[in-house]
Amino acid sequence: MPVNRQRTIVIALGGNSLIRANEKGTIEEQYANLRQTCEQLLELLTGENRIVITHGNGPQVGNLLLACEAARDIVPLLPLDICGAATQGLMGYMIQQTLANGLREKGIKHNITTVVTQVIVDKDDPAFKNPSKPIGPFYDLNEAQKLRQERGWEMIEDAKRGYRRVVPSPKPVTIQQARIIESMLDAGEIVVAVGGGGIPAVREKDGQLRGIEAVIDKDCASSRLAIDIRADALLILTAVETVYRDFGRPCQKALNHLSLNGAKELLAEGHFAKGSMEPKIRAAIEFLQEAGGKTKREVIITCPEAMTAALQGKTGTRITR
Repeated sequence: MPVNRQRTIVIALGGNSLIRANEKGTIEEQYANLRQTCEQLLELLTGENRIVITHGNGPQVGNLLLACEAARDIVPLLPLDICGAATQGLMGYMIQQTLANGLREKGIKHNITTVVTQVIVDKDDPAFKNPSKPIGPFYDLNEAQKLRQERGWEMIEDAKRGYRRVVPSPKPVTIQQARIIESMLDAGEIVVAVGGGGIPAVREKDGQLRGIEAVIDKDCASSRLAIDIRADALLILTAVETVYRDFGRPCQKALNHLSLNGAKELLAEGHFAKGSMEPKIRAAIEFLQEAGGKTKREVIITCPEAMTAALQGKTGTRITR
């Protein structure tokens, strides 16, 4: 499919776009990684498409939580929703500046704006009764027990490295700023939004929004945004060029195209690893099932280097109804 035909595309950047394995995560490293990722995006951004970019923020929130713990006797601790908002802002700034500079070098002017995004969740979501998402630093057993008592945190043993706090990971219901994002796209803006899955919030009976300490899966939130803004395509960028069945086994097989029902079947059979490809396939299924109106919708899963070729149908994994 031609890249230059105007479509609304949500691009979900992978978690290693800014901080990669075996790096300290300095700002210089993050900018260097981001420039590489943005170079892959520029061809798509110079076309006529309406683009929203989403991203993860796990390493950045983790670093902020570590800083909070290190300074806990000096400055007040920050709740998780505030950490999410802070990292949305700093990462959005880095992304919009890097992309704008890259476009300017090509002689193209584009407004790129970050929207600090709230994602509404159901306060009765079952996830609140079963916190499962580890966050923050590792603690020894004595520290973990003390934190349970003093802060009321849920703590679990994680990866045989110690104990970590776990928080709920509820399903997104709607994107609070979806209408604003659509208006910005109509005005020709490139938008950075739903960073780190967005800031989880619940709506009280009086209509007030309240941020909560939880983590929403980034791909799931990107899918919800794509539904809410009636996107044509959801492009999920990750570490592999193609999705595989039986990944990592001698019999692994590249999946160039999947139907919606085929994706459901493979998911039910356990072909996709939890915490890596599984949430991406779930996000794809949700987008294709729930997005109404237009019929020619697609999800493409690939790596940044193959993004343009994947949009043209030359590589990657394409999932359609």
